[in-house]
Amino acid sequence: MALTTTTNAASARLENVSKFYGEFQALRDVSLVIPPGKVTCLIGPSGSGKSTLLRCINFLEEYDRGGIWIDDRLIGYDAVGGRRMAPGRLREMRRDIGMVFQQFNLWPHMTALQNVAEGLERVKRLPRAQAQRIAAEALAKVGLGDKTGNHPSRLSGGQQQRVAIARAIAMQPRIMLFDEPTSALDPELVGEVLAVMKQLAAEGMTMVVVTHEMGFAAHVADRVAFMERGELVAAGTPAEIFGNPADARVRAFLQSYHDRNAFDVQAG
Repeated sequence: MALTTTTNAASARLENVSKFYGEFQALRDVSLVIPPGKVTCLIGPSGSGKSTLLRCINFLEEYDRGGIWIDDRLIGYDAVGGRRMAPGRLREMRRDIGMVFQQFNLWPHMTALQNVAEGLERVKRLPRAQAQRIAAEALAKVGLGDKTGNHPSRLSGGQQQRVAIARAIAMQPRIMLFDEPTSALDPELVGEVLAVMKQLAAEGMTMVVVTHEMGFAAHVADRVAFMERGELVAAGTPAEIFGNPADARVRAFLQSYHDRNAFDVQAG
């Protein structure tokens, strides 16, 4: 059976999520609905809490107040304000959540195929032959069917990030989280990674993407959420956020983005 990413897409719901680092409040009562099978992009200036919020969704960061539900299951805690979820239950919930980071985090001593198959063998306990078959399908899906035997050192940055995406989708998650997946890439390699993400979006994968690629957010996202200083300032369709945003902070951010891009074009 061919690898699919569209089965049983998950939703997520965040209610009044707050996160503290000592006295510093990184997230301030963030509430957001992430519909199943849709793409939600988180945009905003650096340091606004986007990556922290993303990591709270799969509880890589513990949030301090509020709640996050994957479908109708609270993640991280037994109940709102309650004790921490047992490690086994948390691992079980995380199996439905794939994550792609800024850095590729590939094992340098393993081939692309081995990097993708490793989680299938260790986490899903699949036999090696089955794990490698699924891994090969995932690599083919991201356009790397001819690179299965290559080690990371023999792959470009864009290819390494596509291996990381293949590793995530091979686990057949119900929701995918992307933390600025193109920020570590040279500009000429960004497009190949965004093309894979567009393909996943077209197939109905639930995706939450922290990005500075405004073109991707404008043309691929179903919903765009703008954050600043730990607050969710505005959320809406791309037309609402990019067309004529009501909030002055969103307008100022987008104007600054356009000004920087204009400078880059002139400088090039």
